[in-house]
Amino acid sequence: MRVMILSVTAGFGHHATAKAVADMLRTKGATVETVDVYEYISKIVKETIDKGYLFTSKHTQELYRLVYLLAENRGSGYFSTHLSIINIVNALGATKFARVVNDFSPDAIVCTHVFAAQLVDDLKKRKLLNAPTVGIITDYTLHPYWEEVPRVEYIVTASELLTHRALKKGIAASRILPFGIPIHPKFNVPISQADARARLGLDPDRPTILMMGGSMGYSDNRKLILQLGLCGIPFQLLVVCGNNKKQYAEMLHMAEMPDSPCTLHPYGFVTNVEEMMSAADCIITKPGGLTVSEALAKNLPMILVNPIPGHEERNVEFLVNNGMACLVTKTFPVDEAVYHLFKNPQRLRTVRETMHAIAHPDATERLCSFILNDLLP
Repeated sequence: MRVMILSVTAGFGHHATAKAVADMLRTKGATVETVDVYEYISKIVKETIDKGYLFTSKHTQELYRLVYLLAENRGSGYFSTHLSIINIVNALGATKFARVVNDFSPDAIVCTHVFAAQLVDDLKKRKLLNAPTVGIITDYTLHPYWEEVPRVEYIVTASELLTHRALKKGIAASRILPFGIPIHPKFNVPISQADARARLGLDPDRPTILMMGGSMGYSDNRKLILQLGLCGIPFQLLVVCGNNKKQYAEMLHMAEMPDSPCTLHPYGFVTNVEEMMSAADCIITKPGGLTVSEALAKNLPMILVNPIPGHEERNVEFLVNNGMACLVTKTFPVDEAVYHLFKNPQRLRTVRETMHAIAHPDATERLCSFILNDLLP
C-alpha cells in the first residue's frame, strides 16, 4: 500500500505526528512519502507560515488569540471564505501540488494539519485527486476549519470526549475516529521508574520533576526554577532545553551554583524523553498536544505553564476540566502546584487513574491498522 502523509511546518507537533505514523506504516510494509505541503507550493509561504506562527504566538499573543477566536467562531468572513489567504494560496498551488501527489500515486492520504486537509479537499472538489484521506487533529480540541473539509473522509480526534463537539460542528459521526493523537510507539513501552532513574544516573529515592517546553523561548525556566525552590521539597529536576543553546548554557550555570534551589540536570536536544517521563513523578510543560499525549501515555501528572493562545488554551481546558492537570497562574505559582501534588498522595493517585482512563497510548497502532485494513473500499 502506498501512503502519502501531508504536513505543514507550524511548530513541531504536526511533523512529529507525521513521522510517528510514517514509521509505523513502514514497519507494517507500506510505502510512505511524507511531504511538507508548502515546501512544494512556495518556500516563501512555508517560511511565512512557520515564522509567522512562532512570532505571533510568542510576541503578539492577544492578536493571535483574537484571530483564533474569530476563526473558531467563524466571526470573520476573511478567515472562512474562499478569499482567505490560505484558500488563495491553495488555489494558486493546487495544480502544481496535484502533480506531486499523483506522481507518487497514493492509495491513501493522511493530513496532520488542517491547511493540508483544505488543500486535499480543494483538489478533490476539482477532480484532481480521489485517494481516500484521513485528517489528524493534533490537539485536545477541534481546530477551526476541520468542519469545512467534507471530502476528507475521516478525522482523527484526540479523545472520545471530543465527539460531541465534533458533532456540534457538523462533522458526521461516521467520519469521526477517536483514536487519540498518534505518538511514537516507544511511549507505549513500560519502563519502571527505578530502571529509568538508574539509566539516567538519578537518585532513586528523591522526588523527580521533568521540565519541558522552553526550547522556543516561551517559558522563563530560570524564573520557574527559582520559584520551585520555595516549595520546600528536596527534588531533582530534569530540564530539557532542546535546541535552545542559550537556555541550555543558563541551565548549566544554574546547576553549578552552590545555592541552586534543587539538584538540576540540564539536557539539550534528547531522543529519550520516554525514559525521562518514566523517571519523573510529574512534568512541568507547555500544553502542546503531542507532549500532552506522551505524558498521558506515560501516566505522568502535568503542571501546565504558559499556554499559547487558542489551541493550547483549549488543551488546558480539556485537561484541567477532566482532572488530569493543573495550570500555573499568577495567583497559583508553580511551587504551590508542586506542593499540592506531592503532599496529597490521594490526589496523585486520582489524577493517574483519570489519565489512564482517557489516554490512548495505542493511537498510532490503531490508526495505522485502520489505514491498512479498513480505509480502502
